[in-house]
Amino acid sequence: MHSKSLLNKIVSGNSRRSFPKAKRIGLLLCTLCFVPLLVWCQDAPSKKLLVFSKTKGFRHESIEVGVEALKKLGAENGIEVEATEKSSWFNTKKLKEYDAVLFLSTSGNVFNRKQEAAFKNFIQSGGGFMGIHGASTTEYEWDWYGKMIGGYFDGHPEPQEATLIVHDNMHLSTHHLSKTWKRFDEWYNFRWMDENFNLLISVDESTYKGGKHKNGHPISWYKPFEGGRMFYTALGHTKESYSDERFLNHVLGGILYVLDRSESE
Repeated sequence: MHSKSLLNKIVSGNSRRSFPKAKRIGLLLCTLCFVPLLVWCQDAPSKKLLVFSKTKGFRHESIEVGVEALKKLGAENGIEVEATEKSSWFNTKKLKEYDAVLFLSTSGNVFNRKQEAAFKNFIQSGGGFMGIHGASTTEYEWDWYGKMIGGYFDGHPEPQEATLIVHDNMHLSTHHLSKTWKRFDEWYNFRWMDENFNLLISVDESTYKGGKHKNGHPISWYKPFEGGRMFYTALGHTKESYSDERFLNHVLGGILYVLDRSESE
């Protein structure tokens, strides 16, 4: 699974059949924007991503599998990936080694005040942040983190199949997806949600039991934030997610987005 495969999906015959002419033109423009990223992945020095998976609350069984999948995904796409559960790595000197940080199902209060300050400075200096699944169960008492990630977890029903609705097929994380996506996962409800993020995917609450957001239940979103970029997906509860090509391409697109330090959105 390479970043080149994402480009191929944009210009494939299936993509041409799936979209009207106007949208195909938009996809072509998206492709042209994606080419520099592809060249960057193949020819430029590696970007460096830190995967952080410390838990002070619930710990997902998928974390270890997820770490290995992210390392493999990075190796296949020219991204250097390191993983840690040490909060002590969140200091100004260490964070300068990375272009983005990915929280993989972290939980609870994982930082002290100095570590919070170093992480905040990293984002405000242009660093990227990506959260997967349990990242929204992290640092409930740190308002800045909540504003950055865009939503705090508020319970979930039993994992079950539901239908996802893809609202934006132009983003790197979603252009390989059809307009709907049936998927088995753990569907998070949220106690607070940002009104300013760019919605990518929502879940249709009529297709499963236990949703609390009626017609507006976001699952994945992104936004520029205080000099950096953030991307979050609530998907990724199960071990099986980390061998699912559609999910991994979704994750890869999010990683590519937060790794780009350019001023363009």
